[in-house]
Amino acid sequence: MMSRFRVLIVVRANAGKTTILQKVCNTTDDPEIHNSKGKKIDAAIVKSSIKRGNHDITNEMVFKSNPGFVFHDSCGFEAGSEEKIENMKRFVLQRAHTTKLEERIHAIWYCISMDDPSQTFPWLEEKFFLECDTGYVSVVAVFTKFEALRPFAYGDIKKQLRGVSGEECSKRIAQRVEELFTNICFE
Repeated sequence: MMSRFRVLIVVRANAGKTTILQKVCNTTDDPEIHNSKGKKIDAAIVKSSIKRGNHDITNEMVFKSNPGFVFHDSCGFEAGSEEKIENMKRFVLQRAHTTKLEERIHAIWYCISMDDPSQTFPWLEEKFFLECDTGYVSVVAVFTKFEALRPFAYGDIKKQLRGVSGEECSKRIAQRVEELFTNICFE
């Protein structure tokens, strides 16, 4: 029997990871962080080591409100490093194919921030998913900061909005946001 659901979350910095995890776990608290041996780690030490470029994907984030979820943080690829990709590929390969159910990753959440539509799929992240053997682990695309497309949409159609009621303006902006989202995701 499986008592914990293990998720690898792949996300760039400031893409909404904490918000998503807190919503899933129904909390506003920060998670507890444990090393691979189960020893609790001080969150301040983890944050400072991430700023220096040190990050351990095997660390486990668990929220007290929902201890049935264990999250592993990819720490993103924005720094751009083949070493990070290789480290993550090893982690996924090991955790996707382990025979120990409690150690296996059960899902990969690939979070795509919409706050910069030109950077939705950086090449290093594409490379990871093209080359990584996820086995039978589901990869789920999670779009964050969708509301950030509104200024882009408004900029595209602002001339068409002159003399239009507020309600109609909102409706047209929402339609343009949907179009932008579709164009970004399905080009």
